[in-house]
Amino acid sequence: MSKDLLLEIGTEEVPAHVMPGILKQLQEKAEAAFKENRLVYENVRTIGTPRRTALLVKGLAEKQDDVESEKRGPSIKVAFDAEGKPTKACQGFARGQGVKPEELVQKDGYVYAEVHEAGQPTAKLLETLLPELICGLSFPNNMRWADLDFKFIRPLRWLVALYDKEVIPFEVAEVKSGRTSRGHRYLSQGDFEISDADSYEKACEEQYVIADQQRREQMIREQIAAVARENGGEVEVNEDLLEEVVYLVEYPTALCGHFEEKYLQLPPEAVITPMRDHQRYFPVKDKDGKLLPLFITVRNGSKEHLETVQHGNERVLRARLADAQFFFDEDRKKSLAEHRDKLKTVVFQQGLGTMYEKSERLVALADFICDLVDADEKTRKHAKRAAFLCKADLVTGMVTEFTELQGIMGREYARLDGECEKVAVAIDEHYEPRFAGDVLPQSPAGRVVSLADKLDTLVGMFSIGKIPTGSQDPFGLRRQALGLVNMLIEAQCSVSIRKIVDKALALYGIADADKQAKVQQAVADFLGLRLKNVLSDAGIRYDVADAVLTQADDVYAVMLRAKAVAAFTEGEAHLADIQALCRVVSLAAKAKSSDIDAALFEQDEEKKLHQAYDQAQGQLASLTAAHDYAGALEALTQLSAPINAFFDGVMVMAKDEKVKNNRLALLKSVNDLIHEIADFTQLVTA
Repeated sequence: MSKDLLLEIGTEEVPAHVMPGILKQLQEKAEAAFKENRLVYENVRTIGTPRRTALLVKGLAEKQDDVESEKRGPSIKVAFDAEGKPTKACQGFARGQGVKPEELVQKDGYVYAEVHEAGQPTAKLLETLLPELICGLSFPNNMRWADLDFKFIRPLRWLVALYDKEVIPFEVAEVKSGRTSRGHRYLSQGDFEISDADSYEKACEEQYVIADQQRREQMIREQIAAVARENGGEVEVNEDLLEEVVYLVEYPTALCGHFEEKYLQLPPEAVITPMRDHQRYFPVKDKDGKLLPLFITVRNGSKEHLETVQHGNERVLRARLADAQFFFDEDRKKSLAEHRDKLKTVVFQQGLGTMYEKSERLVALADFICDLVDADEKTRKHAKRAAFLCKADLVTGMVTEFTELQGIMGREYARLDGECEKVAVAIDEHYEPRFAGDVLPQSPAGRVVSLADKLDTLVGMFSIGKIPTGSQDPFGLRRQALGLVNMLIEAQCSVSIRKIVDKALALYGIADADKQAKVQQAVADFLGLRLKNVLSDAGIRYDVADAVLTQADDVYAVMLRAKAVAAFTEGEAHLADIQALCRVVSLAAKAKSSDIDAALFEQDEEKKLHQAYDQAQGQLASLTAAHDYAGALEALTQLSAPINAFFDGVMVMAKDEKVKNNRLALLKSVNDLIHEIADFTQLVTA
């Protein structure tokens, strides 16, 4: 037999952004606990609102599964004396397992106890298991209240624990479990009782609580779409905002508000940002995508007195938009370029100068990157101008008030100043991606400035020891590095990161060779980890990734080489070639140099290997320049037969020191050539 289980944790309102994580965590911990306690169930769900987190288990068995186990004891020689009688060791083992000595089984030279453990009643187990689940939840921030040592994300107010109709008794933080829950804070009659676990959601709804977050989300989607249509527009749904609103309300009701059309003269983002990010409103657009003087908000309540709620929301938004209009008007008294001089008062980072100095470095770094990527003169001009202006909006009133608009307002002010559209777009794009999953810069100038900005930041931060450790990344350096990697791959841009870092170090005035080397290595390692994750997401095997990441200066080339090596290693067609290419590694490490003197060759095998090396070297130069890494791998296979012949017929460690060093130099040269594509010793081959 089985029954349904309900655990409801009632609290003060929990921050919306942590609710999805709490629900996921509770489900995972519950499933693990049931498995550990041998409790069979049909399915586990977690649902929640700002004031409640609920665990719903369908078909939870009434008792644990019985378990049969076999425990090994002492050896037969130790367990029985010469007369075959149980020794004290045998008797003690049997007693510990709850069996008689004569019931022990002898096999494999040992005695074994066959133990039958009967399953315990589920209801009894839940008295311990449920409070452990509650206390085992972890949160980004905790609270303590009253004089309790107990910590939770918000104060506990009530607990419901029902196994079918039976209350599971326990206590957490002086709150006792029962069957009494609480309805909507304003619409319900207050406390209400839940008769059994199966009726939980229905009982909540009768008290104006839609407990299932997926149902609330669907209701909100339908309501805001319907309200938008009624007002002649289409709602723009931001998924992050929608998720937040879902966890802000228990009983959603959408309504439409209005604002003055004069505010539509502001850039759309200047209207949408205070609307969406500050007030949690959904903007409304017409069929052509033009912003309308409307907004939709979701009330935590019923349809009663909606006009009053509407007027209140309109009044709050009107004040926000009036602020935006004021800051916009003040900002426009100067051009974007004229604002730039104020960057001298803004510190980029302690020890790294001001934002003005950073923008100066970005101009020089953008110019340098244009050289590396062979950018045309128009792209160079646009990139340098964008680099010159890209930080100027940070000191404008609009961005000071609405920080989310950095880059966006720079783009809009540049347009109003008559700057080239490509410059304006690049100013905005250089911040991309702003968050995980965000778009990447699409324009050539935008990519150049974005690359310059991200590497300038990485080099600067690493030079003063601000390297992320563990989960701590206060400056978002991982996001910037990952964005850099993804941008170069998406744009199919081959560029030397090392050369850019060298230039950035010079622009910072870092001349110490040891410090330069440390920063170079730190940046390379940091980007390498991000690149490894990107390769994994692209379906590249871990060993292939390790093989190609030995040469990771050109991010885009790494991705191409990884795909080529992955295809090369499929099946067994090239297994012998891979084994041959790996043979040179150990002896190549003993070489003191890679200077080869052909006059010192004594045997045909070393001459032929040298000829094959010269031929492969010439082919690889042209093939890698064209990013034809499949062709480069085929060129390397021409070395496999000469390598095998060399090792079969040549004594590398000859008595003549010059001959020995020359042969080692040959192997080192061959190994270095192979490593331009991959370190094949990293591959896992069957």
